[in-house]
Amino acid sequence: MTDYKAPVRDIKFVRDEVFDFPALWQDLPGCEEASPDLVEAILEAMATFCEEELAPLNQSGDAEGCNWTDGVVTTPAGFKEAYKKYAESGWPGLTSPEAFGGQALPPSMESILNEFAGSANWAWSMYPFLAKGARATIIAHGTKDLIEGYIPKMVAGDWTGTMCLTEAHCGTDLGMLRTKAEPNAEGSYALSGSKIFISAGDHDLVENVIHIVIARIPDSPPGTKGISLILVPKNLPDADGNLQPNGVSCGSIEHKMGIHGNATCVINFDGAKGFLLGEVNRGLNCMFTFMNTARVGTAIQGISHGEIALQGATKYARERLQMRSLSGPKNPDGPADPIIVHPDVRRMLLTIKALTEGNRLLIHYLSSYLDITRLSEDEAACSQAEDLLGLLTPIAKGFITETGFECANHGVQVFGGHGYISEWGMEQNVRDSRIAMIYEGTNGIQALDLLGRKVLGSQGKLLEGFINEIKTWSEQSSDSTIKAERIGALGEAVAQWAKLSQEVGMKAMTNPEEVGAASFDYLMYSGYVTLAYLWLRAAEVAEQKLQGGSEESDFYTAKLETTRFYFDRILPRIHTLAATIRVGADSLMTMDEQRFVVGLEIS
Repeated sequence: MTDYKAPVRDIKFVRDEVFDFPALWQDLPGCEEASPDLVEAILEAMATFCEEELAPLNQSGDAEGCNWTDGVVTTPAGFKEAYKKYAESGWPGLTSPEAFGGQALPPSMESILNEFAGSANWAWSMYPFLAKGARATIIAHGTKDLIEGYIPKMVAGDWTGTMCLTEAHCGTDLGMLRTKAEPNAEGSYALSGSKIFISAGDHDLVENVIHIVIARIPDSPPGTKGISLILVPKNLPDADGNLQPNGVSCGSIEHKMGIHGNATCVINFDGAKGFLLGEVNRGLNCMFTFMNTARVGTAIQGISHGEIALQGATKYARERLQMRSLSGPKNPDGPADPIIVHPDVRRMLLTIKALTEGNRLLIHYLSSYLDITRLSEDEAACSQAEDLLGLLTPIAKGFITETGFECANHGVQVFGGHGYISEWGMEQNVRDSRIAMIYEGTNGIQALDLLGRKVLGSQGKLLEGFINEIKTWSEQSSDSTIKAERIGALGEAVAQWAKLSQEVGMKAMTNPEEVGAASFDYLMYSGYVTLAYLWLRAAEVAEQKLQGGSEESDFYTAKLETTRFYFDRILPRIHTLAATIRVGADSLMTMDEQRFVVGLEIS
């Protein structure tokens, strides 16, 4: 069993030392209360709650799973009690407006809580965290009555929320949906239809679940242009605030590969009363408020699984004795050396470390711009931040979940046969992490969004803005040795990134399939280069701390060593990706679909 310890020191390094959140908040209205002392106290409280309340329920929750009996869903033992403590501690309202009972802290604070809770117990964390996206969507698009009627209860943690998109016959292609919303005389809507794969769709943690549902209103145009967004509570509050059943039921829960402690539900709507969010037929636009929140949250899932692999595998590798070091015994008084001395084990551990800590840099880099978009009064700064978030959100969601899964697999491998056994927690980590690459638009969809819409669709404007930032930082004078060592490799990777974008764009002018053929490899290329930039920024800070005589020399030296490993062993992956991007669509698209089944007894 892996004992989780929240990486508080690394969070402080990333946010305070690399990205200087305290200075950022000084320039943003509404951050006056977020003093360094308060933030540190919150960090410690988050860590304690996640380590002591959530982590002990992770493996037991996986083993027990959720139960569905006659339409009633129950969560694993301990989940309900942990949720009660979570709500009583005020965590649901951490960044919500004070007017609704929240604490009004900067939005980026959610990224810390999401990682700590997700690492401790991803299945549990999904119950309250999906509610955050639902809240944001209601606040952004709901009427005054809906906001006042629903948000305070959700901020208090009394009610949770979901995102209801998928139907049995349509996943990514939302324009095929069949759920109907018939207008009622008083302005509400009666919903009929079913949604599947609804995470945290029903449970016993709270008295009410608020569903944010895409549906089609009669006479709406076909496809995505005819989608509307409807708020549908499981239980409808009457004039006195009492809850009444609302024609919403859980038809079943899915039997899944992982995250067994979270109920993934089939939700049926049988004339359920709902209320329009935003404008008729503009539902997909409104839903992106929820989806973008969820995409960043899913990216954090990749970090969470990487952190569990890092902690578990590192501890095991330092204790497990197997064979002798090829350069001579390192544990001469024992029967063998700890496996951490062996190069191949170090390869896996350093890969986990470089990717997980690099991905954490990316998430909090994004979070700094999220704070600007939500709080800044500077229109130019907000526009620049929106552009950067638009470019980097699909990279973060796709790249971090892909590499998080890679890290989880390395975690199993370090343990050897023991990693395949459930008691150590590594195999659960792999099972739980696999869904992240599918959630909130598969990574193939993220890749198409990045290359097709964000890069080519903006005629290179969004990418150019980010590349210019990297160039500006690269050209700043510095006495950093590691920056001088590695800046050339970063510059070459960035220049090739721009060139690859142009090459794919030119090919796509004659063959649109070139975008789809290149997009996934392009996303991964983009992720590796982005992390190279952020690792080098972090290494420069670490080197400055060492030059200043820091007493934490091991911490900062590890940052320099991990950066060098990343540039030597991880960043070179871009060369293969560049080759596969450039080879084009031919070898993907020439095979006739019938030839896929030649020699197989299938039709």
